[in-house]
Amino acid sequence: MWLQKEIRLKPRQRGFHLVTTEILKQLPELSDFKVGLAHFFIQHTSASLTLNENADPTVRADFEQFFNRYVPENEPYFQHTLEGSDDMPAHLKASLLGNSLTLPITNGQLNIGIWQGIYLGEHRNHGGSRQIVVTLNGE
Repeated sequence: MWLQKEIRLKPRQRGFHLVTTEILKQLPELSDFKVGLAHFFIQHTSASLTLNENADPTVRADFEQFFNRYVPENEPYFQHTLEGSDDMPAHLKASLLGNSLTLPITNGQLNIGIWQGIYLGEHRNHGGSRQIVVTLNGE
């Protein structure tokens, strides 16, 4: 069985945000799958998806601090600056972290670790809502 749909995440401020619950609320069809794979693809070049710690919010704050130091704004060698000083760093952060996740489905649920959650990496100061294509495959 295959299912593909687009879901939208509400706008968020710059940073890393736990979005597992928001995604699952828009994906009631997941319960129809006994076993399979869920693929999540974000349709943006300045935001990312990753899987990590879901309990302690300081992990998400540390992610933001690390990536802001790793890919700083206002570097003199950036040429792509017409959309603001956060634009090129946002593209680089999105490329480093990635635009998709593939997660196992077991008995109608994502089979992720108890301390894992899906993060939206919002790398723009004013990114707006974000769209994700979800593809489910299984039985």
